[in-house]
Amino acid sequence: MNGKDLRIVFMGTPDFAVASLQALVENGYQVVGVVTAPNKPSGRGQVLSETAVKLYAMSKGLKILQPEKLKSPEFVEELRSLLADLQVVVAFRMLPEMVWDMPRLGTFNLHASLLPKYRGAAPLNWAIINGDTESGVTTFKIEHEIDTGNILFQEKIDILPDDNVEVLHDNLMDIGSVLVLKTVDALAAGNVEMISQQSLIEKGYLPSPAPKIFKEDCLIDWKKDSVSLKNFIRGLSPYPTAWTNFINIDTGVETAVKIFRVDDENVNDDVEPGTIRSDGKTFLKIGCMNGWLIIRELQMAGKKRMAAEDFLRGFASINQYRCSIL
Repeated sequence: MNGKDLRIVFMGTPDFAVASLQALVENGYQVVGVVTAPNKPSGRGQVLSETAVKLYAMSKGLKILQPEKLKSPEFVEELRSLLADLQVVVAFRMLPEMVWDMPRLGTFNLHASLLPKYRGAAPLNWAIINGDTESGVTTFKIEHEIDTGNILFQEKIDILPDDNVEVLHDNLMDIGSVLVLKTVDALAAGNVEMISQQSLIEKGYLPSPAPKIFKEDCLIDWKKDSVSLKNFIRGLSPYPTAWTNFINIDTGVETAVKIFRVDDENVNDDVEPGTIRSDGKTFLKIGCMNGWLIIRELQMAGKKRMAAEDFLRGFASINQYRCSIL
């Protein structure tokens, strides 16, 4: 059977998922329904906003389902009525067995890591935070435990030294959409030799967690070395964003500052962590365990994101501050 003969239900929510849905639709695959998250209030006015996947699906006239509960009888019956041969999941929530086991060819997930590495909600961030030089995407059959199913296909890419999570996101989004098509075609043809993740673990490819990252996890620890801190900052840039507090030495007043881009300066000197040094015009750097981090882009609370040089033009008193220490 050809992949384009299959009735496919697609499940996803954010921008990362749109590329895969778009690849299916624009290459002539039969997407009979799209499942995405309910509209949520956002912004100061708490206006209900549609997900990125919903907006694309609406533009193509696709049938859209937005269940509050995936086990609700109404949703399960409506999903069953679509008579899907296969379900494709990209950046969606955990599915109950009654949902993922419904189609005759089952359900597969596109995950933004080389499983079993980085199982969890934030694989992109943790790959860069941990200083990895390689990442990739995996398609796998969904089973009971999250991100543990048998692997269908994988595709690797390099992580370059200055890549941040935004760059990695876009790169993996693109190659992931291609891998989704490859997986659909292979499943339709019955031409897949699945690999169990347990067999990879037994060969030494150990799983590692990629838990969701919260604001408190993004606070910069200036007692760490410059390389680790650069990886931490680019692994959180542009979202959810590493941050620190600038503390006025005279008054003790603290101001939250987000840090988006840095260069590391390893000088192996005894630098007091959190020390701020600047000429007030062209450079701004902050001390860490074995040297300095040169700040390239930052954002003070209530202000715009800007280059360090532009920031300094409006903050001439920067040398009266230091950074908070954990």
